[in-house]
Amino acid sequence: MALDLKRLYPDCRNICIKPIYPMNSKTNLNINIMKTFSFFIISLSLLLFCNKGLCNANADGQTGSPNNASTANTLNILSSPELNKLAANWADEFGKTNPTLKIAVKDLPENQIPEGSSLSFVSDENQELINDETKWKMVIGRDAVVPIINAKNPLLNEIYRQGISTEKLAQLIANPEKQEWKSLILTDQNSPIHYYIVDNPAIKIAVQNFAKTDLVASNTASVATAEELLSVVQKDIYAIGFCKLTDVRDANTNNFRTNIKVLPIDKNKNGHLDSFENIYTNMDALTRGVWIGKHPRALCGNIYAIAASKPTDKNALDFLSWINADGQKYLNANGYSDLASIEKQANLDALSNPEMLVDRAEKPLMSRTWLMVIIAFVAAVIVLAGALRYVKNIKANVIDEDIEITSAFDENSILAPKGIYFDKSHTWAFMQQDGNVKVGLDDFLQHVTGSITRIKMKEPGEKVRKGEKILTIIQNGKQLNISSPISGIIREQNQTLATNSSILNAAPYAEGWVYLIEPKNWLREIQFMFMAEKYKEWLQDEFIRLKDFLAASIRSNTNVYAHVILQDGGELTDNVLADLGPEVWEDFQNNFINTAK
Repeated sequence: MALDLKRLYPDCRNICIKPIYPMNSKTNLNINIMKTFSFFIISLSLLLFCNKGLCNANADGQTGSPNNASTANTLNILSSPELNKLAANWADEFGKTNPTLKIAVKDLPENQIPEGSSLSFVSDENQELINDETKWKMVIGRDAVVPIINAKNPLLNEIYRQGISTEKLAQLIANPEKQEWKSLILTDQNSPIHYYIVDNPAIKIAVQNFAKTDLVASNTASVATAEELLSVVQKDIYAIGFCKLTDVRDANTNNFRTNIKVLPIDKNKNGHLDSFENIYTNMDALTRGVWIGKHPRALCGNIYAIAASKPTDKNALDFLSWINADGQKYLNANGYSDLASIEKQANLDALSNPEMLVDRAEKPLMSRTWLMVIIAFVAAVIVLAGALRYVKNIKANVIDEDIEITSAFDENSILAPKGIYFDKSHTWAFMQQDGNVKVGLDDFLQHVTGSITRIKMKEPGEKVRKGEKILTIIQNGKQLNISSPISGIIREQNQTLATNSSILNAAPYAEGWVYLIEPKNWLREIQFMFMAEKYKEWLQDEFIRLKDFLAASIRSNTNVYAHVILQDGGELTDNVLADLGPEVWEDFQNNFINTAK
């Protein structure tokens, strides 16, 4: 029985095991295997020595890397310039409840974490550090810029019905001569738009990146403070202002400031604000929408805690835990947005690992290390003996085995062949030369579910209608009902799927087809389907809906899953439903599959 490397090593990706030995004799195979296992024993022993601290011992006999360690009563914090005020605020407030701890906050040298620092705080402005895969990082706050309007705007109902596409808004900012409301929405009113922006470098950079233009040339008026901007917009019914999300929050009601609304963004550009796009009803919905990617990316940013390696110092861990709990309220006071509740809990779960919180100086390091080495050595000997016994009983051949490890899941993961139609039920349809139509599942759905173990199909001769259940896919007892993309009569089913349903995962557009259907309303029904680039654009919204579903459905008792599925504000894990329970699959059926737009 093959090892389940996906469970043993969840962080590994694209691992492929290939034969590395010459196949010309059994003797060569035995010798090479013995060499390999001997190398394995030595490597494992050295790894355990280093991992448990022997390789890190300093001249005084103490363990731990000097790059990560801090003294018992000192915590060194580095901050990029734009976060200095926030970092100092956090340090002061945490110090009040920990008077014996000395927290030193200093400027972060450009694009580097020097020796002796415990933690660093950076924003998206420091992309070099954020993109460094060798560094440990955790999102601890948000920084979002939002467009706001006057709540008494006479076009408000139409604005919230139609929504504003990102392209139109960006084009209008870049073209001062076209700054009229009729250019943003369908209306007969010829009312001018007055743009305002807070004189803040971070806000201006975000809006310039969003509009891809110089704000000086865009005729956008600059005001000194957020309060001044709010006052101007509250008085000008045709104004659009740009400020930070926290600027529009009323501290008393935790909702939008008086007479202020956030301009709704029509993400899928279909000319109306769909229910899954409407994150503008209250501050909590908007904060969560920013987190899962419903707000334009150019106007969003993160605040990161970053370190050379995963923190093990108790002071650093306690500080990070406090930041993800009580410390979140100081984000608003410094002009930033706090995390969604599910993010905060996921971060706390990751930090509360008991092994991480034990002070290494208090542990009997040497005895435990040698015990682990002895156990590892015995285990390696047992494995070697078993391997030699196995070699004696096999022929001189080795089976080539590819093991696919779960990776990140995004728009670039999806296969979307040209020339076929895609339906909102996550099925596809392709008309053959004889006029019959092949249908099957799209690549997106099989990525979401993971390996399909069984399917239930309709029989040839049965009539089907577009939107009615046509197929049930099952994974170890958990199931989803899939609707038909077209109407017609089933002429043939792919019988191979009855005995090998995994073909749906391996080749969804080839050997994994499901039915051959004689269509009844083909020309009419394909008008509601997508092809090529239109399908990929629609998929972008499906990824947002999927993140939204996961954020809403993963409950408090499954925060570990939440941490894996939605990391750092939105990266999805491939096969996101594979290890989740039947109640989540049922929720996915009702709140995602059945509500496709």
